Amino acid sequence: MAGGAILVLNAGSSSIKFAVFGGDGTTQTKGSVTNIGGAARYQVGEVAQRRPAATHREALAHLLATLTAPGQPPLEAAAHRIVHGGPNLTVPAPITAEVLAEITACIPLAPLHNPHHIAAIEAVSVVAPDLPQFASFDTAFHANNPDVATRYALPDLPETSDLRRYGFHGLSYAALVRALPEVSGAPLPHRILALHLGAGASLCAIQDGQSVASTMGWSPLDGLTMAVRAGSIDANAALALAERVGVAGAKTILNHQSGLLGLGGSADMRALLADPSQEARFAVEHFCYWAVRHSGSMIAAMGGLDTIAFTGGIGEHAAPIRAQILDGLRWAGAAFDPVLNDQNSPRLHAKGAAVTAYVVPAAEEAEIARDAQALLTQGRQ
Repeated sequence: MAGGAILVLNAGSSSIKFAVFGGDGTTQTKGSVTNIGGAARYQVGEVAQRRPAATHREALAHLLATLTAPGQPPLEAAAHRIVHGGPNLTVPAPITAEVLAEITACIPLAPLHNPHHIAAIEAVSVVAPDLPQFASFDTAFHANNPDVATRYALPDLPETSDLRRYGFHGLSYAALVRALPEVSGAPLPHRILALHLGAGASLCAIQDGQSVASTMGWSPLDGLTMAVRAGSIDANAALALAERVGVAGAKTILNHQSGLLGLGGSADMRALLADPSQEARFAVEHFCYWAVRHSGSMIAAMGGLDTIAFTGGIGEHAAPIRAQILDGLRWAGAAFDPVLNDQNSPRLHAKGAAVTAYVVPAAEEAEIARDAQALLTQGRQ
């Protein structure tokens, strides 16, 4: 990376996470704005303050004023994480009217995410109209998955035209592919089982640096047991739930009240690991069981396995979870060193293990900044 500072934004319904990266790729500052719509809390580096912000526009106006105050490096661009790019937005892109229209068209695919990304884009365009904006898409890394991996066995009807597997956490996986050789000190392995484990959790089969399968599908609900999402569930069970509590009620249960929270009473894996209750132990066991079970599917999609890579908050910091998953994958050649695992060492595998295993720090924000810097460079040529 080279050039001016890049502001990376990840907007939610009432919050904005941000980071500023210098032209050399280093993080200059990061923080968040929370409780937008009320007495918002601004955290910029180590400094925190509260001031009202009724909208994303107000929050970003104050944030940009802070980040562009005298003595601060000038911002060259704003870059946004967009959860869903749909079938057409499959590479990072400058935000034009056409791109914004495509992001808007994807709102039905990601109603909990894309509207807030759009709010941030529109707010920046008003507050800083001359600041170029770019978008990176969480679905893009999986865009080249084979049709057999992405198409549901549904009839070809207008009503089913957008019902396919998209996959998510793509920015995390792209960053993992970039970073793994630095972590391991070896060339990128042929077949990687990547585990992004956090509040949202998924697996990705990565072959020669490309995604060939993912556990998430049409939405981020599918696949693993997550903090509050149910993960894989029989479609008829979801329909039965909708009949009982209504569609809106079913969406709330499946997306916000299930997963670790529904099973163990907490969405926080740290709390569950510290809780000796039967419910907490079962929630942890459920999380690990389905991670191992879905891993078998990812390994099959690649025709084998060379490396396992953990990322995300749980993947990077929860040694007992990694231990259970790696132990469950002994059949695939995994063998880990308990001491290295307990130390959260970058290398996890035991000497002589047939399958290597690593911890790779999540770097989605840096990946977004790199995308934006590349597009800026292209624009100058």
